[in-house]
Amino acid sequence: MSKPASPAGTTNLYVRLLHHVLPYKWVFFAGVAGMLMVAAGDTGAAWILQPLMDKGFVERDADYIVWIPVVLVLITLVRAIGAFIDGYCINWVSRRVVQDLRQKMFERLLYVPAAYYDARSIGGLVSRLTYDVEQVARASSGAFRTLFRDLLKTIFLLSLMFYLSWKLSLIFLLIFPLAYVIFKFSSGRFRSISSRIQESVGDITHIAKQTFQCHQLVKIFGAYEHEKSVFFSANNSNRQQSMKKVAILCASVPLLVFVLGTGMAVVIWLALILEIKPGVFTAYLVSMTMVVRPVKNLSKINEVIQTGMAGAESVFGTIDLPAEKDEGTHRLGNVTGHVSFENVSFSYTDAASRVLQDISFEIPAGKTVALVGHSGSGKSTIAAILMRFYHPTSGQVFIDGIPVEQTTLGSFRDSTAIVSQEVMLFDDSIRNNIAYGRKGEADEARLMAAVEAAYCAEFLEIFAKGLDTGVGESGIRLSGGQRQRIAIARALYKDAPVLILDEATSSLDSGSEKKIQKAIDRLIENRTTLIIAHRLSTIENADLILVLEKGKIVERGTHRALLEAQGAYFHLYNAQHSVADSGQGAG
Repeated sequence: MSKPASPAGTTNLYVRLLHHVLPYKWVFFAGVAGMLMVAAGDTGAAWILQPLMDKGFVERDADYIVWIPVVLVLITLVRAIGAFIDGYCINWVSRRVVQDLRQKMFERLLYVPAAYYDARSIGGLVSRLTYDVEQVARASSGAFRTLFRDLLKTIFLLSLMFYLSWKLSLIFLLIFPLAYVIFKFSSGRFRSISSRIQESVGDITHIAKQTFQCHQLVKIFGAYEHEKSVFFSANNSNRQQSMKKVAILCASVPLLVFVLGTGMAVVIWLALILEIKPGVFTAYLVSMTMVVRPVKNLSKINEVIQTGMAGAESVFGTIDLPAEKDEGTHRLGNVTGHVSFENVSFSYTDAASRVLQDISFEIPAGKTVALVGHSGSGKSTIAAILMRFYHPTSGQVFIDGIPVEQTTLGSFRDSTAIVSQEVMLFDDSIRNNIAYGRKGEADEARLMAAVEAAYCAEFLEIFAKGLDTGVGESGIRLSGGQRQRIAIARALYKDAPVLILDEATSSLDSGSEKKIQKAIDRLIENRTTLIIAHRLSTIENADLILVLEKGKIVERGTHRALLEAQGAYFHLYNAQHSVADSGQGAG
């Protein structure tokens, strides 16, 4: 849970929010004008009761009987127009501020370093874009409207009450502090209990989502009773917290009504003693009743502010995140693709030991280097450093003889493409996934060449919409092999000189692997290629194979040379073939 913002922190956050309101200041001022009209209308409605009672009902003055209904209609019209202007303009400004903040957050999250995502859940980041920003909307619209509209109403109505009878107003001012204490206590309790209710709702959502996602596991292991018990516990906690809130509401409202009723009784008694005219008393009584609501809203404004400021802290904290390091000034052009690592070491900030230690190798332009080794040996980290997702702790990476840190991040990544084991597709058409990242319209000839080279045409003909077929979320409507071929077509369409293949065939069956391998063979032609290999049979033709163990290169050479050396690679290769042979025998 977020801690409430300090007074100074709250002020700073509101100042930042006001900077986002400034572009829409004239619409905001129009909203304030609407608030003035509402406050004046409410006060006028209470004031008109005095002549209505005294001149209309008591004295039966013919002139008053004619114009009082007209004035009432005008007051009602002014108030109605003001209420529309107030509500529409303030909410319009609020939604524009929310749109701007949400856009800034999204854009900032696009540019944060990869390490930022490693330490956070995607669901939490999405929650910031949705829930936290809405809390800011509540603060910017709700708190602003309360401060201006209800403060204006309170000032106008209290002024009318003192104008009508200052003696009766003194009684009301004595009641007000007691009513404020009740409001304050109930508001504070509501806030703390509401926070616990939100937590319990989060628990219910989490448990339900997890259970539904793992429904097959629940069925196979017969864990129905366990899941029912876990859900009941969270569900019951939500009920208990909700009932606490109901109890406070049921106690505070009657107590408040009793206090106000007692005060009203004292005011009526005093009005009778002072022999105040019926019209004055009626107008005063209505004004006193009407002022209760804005005073109540003002007493609860701290809750609105604290909730909104907690959201604002999260929003501005995201907007202020540092972007990826991009200090290079050299813009790459006509890249040949000669890549070299020189004494590269790397460790994560929270790691006790180095992930990579003194890694040095070269990939001449147009050649292929494969990385092999057990899981955790550092293969993927080397690829991540080459893509500049991480920066070496020591050592340097060069492209065409230039240190990559000296090149602009955009031009460097324009020179690289990746096909990974976990294919990432957007919920869009096959066409747009292949031509992803393009500037403007897709080049149809280039697109079709990529489709043919990646053997996508084989499965496109089964879809009625062809390239315009939607792939669904994460490509759920396609098979693993189809998704992989689209990823290869995407790399072909980009036509980058440096290519990274991150275990691109390891999750496929042997039939799909053969088709994908054909597409990969076309893809790596004349490209500098770094392959992270799981199946060693796919890298036998690599120009150089590097064997990694615990972040170090322990062997290097061609497939044939490494087998003849009978070292680490030889044992890895034999182990895989032994497993494959035993599997075939079992079949």
